[in-house]
Amino acid sequence: MFEAKNPAVQFASLGSGSKGNATLVRCGDTLLMIDCGFSLRETVRRMARLRVEPRQIDAILVTHEHSDHCSGVAALSRNYQIPVYLTHGTFSTGRCDGIHAQRLFNCEDTLVIGNLSVKAVTVPHDAVEPCQYRISNGEHALGILTDLGSITPHVIDSFRDCHSLLLEFNHDLAMLLDGPYPPQLKRRVGGDWGHLNNEQAAELLRQIDGARLRHLVVAHISEKNNSRALAERALRSVLDTLDRVIFAEQSGGFDWLDLGGA
Repeated sequence: MFEAKNPAVQFASLGSGSKGNATLVRCGDTLLMIDCGFSLRETVRRMARLRVEPRQIDAILVTHEHSDHCSGVAALSRNYQIPVYLTHGTFSTGRCDGIHAQRLFNCEDTLVIGNLSVKAVTVPHDAVEPCQYRISNGEHALGILTDLGSITPHVIDSFRDCHSLLLEFNHDLAMLLDGPYPPQLKRRVGGDWGHLNNEQAAELLRQIDGARLRHLVVAHISEKNNSRALAERALRSVLDTLDRVIFAEQSGGFDWLDLGGA
């Protein structure tokens, strides 16, 4: 299916956090967007910073129906006639109604879109049929892994061989417990179907040998319940160096990273 020499896989972020998420992945002339939690105007503005335009997008892939991941999907899809890939369960919620065209799949399906193969991986999160993605050109693999409340053997197996990983470090557990959220929201965020805390994310890295990753992107950091310093402390418990660690900012994401090369 893939040639011996494939175009390099690159990825970038428009922004990451509770106020909106969107990740771009490209390989040659194939450009995918993972989630879109920004308004149409803001999406176009942020894409321009990354030197790409919405008309270049081949597909939008949705992880789940929460607004910080899907609120901008329908408008972007309609305005630029972009097909949207999402699970049957996510589609059933109606949160993406009005999209240009839907392409429905089940968790654990593998999709081929242009130069990229995309595996939809089941994750424990409080949504109807959530998934995260392992994306490959046949030589290098990228993992997109946010919005899960616990580490499962299946998640470890699915992302173990990735060359680069965008991984949720959502909260520091002590900050969450002492923070401003009401008790019910604290239980949701910190529960098995919520979001990974710093220690859980670090443990995942230990289990997949995170030191070998070309790029590790720390993502979906809570502005109220975490800090960069606390995430770095957890990272240093499993990594000898943070030289290949990038922090995805809510305001600006991060610029293009390349999976290939030395």
